Amino acid sequence: MRYLTLDVKNSGSMDYAALSLYLIDDSPEIDIHRRPVVVVCPGGGYVFTSDREAEIVALQFLAMGYHAAVLRYSVAPAVFPAAVLELGSAVVQLREHGEEWHIRTDRIVVAGFSAGGHMAASYCMFWNQAWMGERLGVQSGLLRPDGMILGYPVITSGKYGHQDSFRCLLAGEYGERKGDFSLEFCVGEQVPRAFVWHTWEDDGVPVQNSLLLVSALTEHHIPVEFHMFEKGGHGLSLVNRLTNTCGHGPERAAEAWIPLVHQWMERGLD
Repeated sequence: MRYLTLDVKNSGSMDYAALSLYLIDDSPEIDIHRRPVVVVCPGGGYVFTSDREAEIVALQFLAMGYHAAVLRYSVAPAVFPAAVLELGSAVVQLREHGEEWHIRTDRIVVAGFSAGGHMAASYCMFWNQAWMGERLGVQSGLLRPDGMILGYPVITSGKYGHQDSFRCLLAGEYGERKGDFSLEFCVGEQVPRAFVWHTWEDDGVPVQNSLLLVSALTEHHIPVEFHMFEKGGHGLSLVNRLTNTCGHGPERAAEAWIPLVHQWMERGLD
């Protein structure tokens, strides 16, 4: 395996912003010479990026046979669009180095948890807008995401919204702009196929966030697989002892999201 650290910073970034990339070695013994890559965006309320939803999650995707990456994106006091531009820079670099790094450039998937789910989903809504390409100096086609994996994501800024996340994302513009980032209203044909999971018991980011998103995806004919598990609070990550802290797991039923997302990824390789 090769391990690389990529610079993804832009003018609004914090010094720590970077992409950690884990590449499975190409081998003549294995008849797979290009692999999908999953870019993991940890949660943390746009205050920090959680270790519990970072490398240990990426290693799950490596074990499935995919390249993986962890984006340590800029959080408060950084504001929108710093983080989504960092994700855009990551996607562009993965696509431009696809041959060298043995990446299937038609299978670059973004994954996010909680507020990281909001950031990943925002990218999937906004990637084709002119300002994204202009800010990054690239054609929008290089920015295209090919799939979206969301775990208990922050989506809405309305009744069920996690308002602290939006306050951190927007700072002084929270009051006037929060409606622009209520993502159930941003879905269109530009959004890739999606895998979404949440728990009914989540008292941090209510399951209505995912329900609103799934309804919007369905209305716009975007393929989506959605799993709502009954048990488990917020921030479950792998939902087992490996990420169990402060009551965040384990919940054996919800742990099924891992083999389920593997099946979803494999269906997307056709």
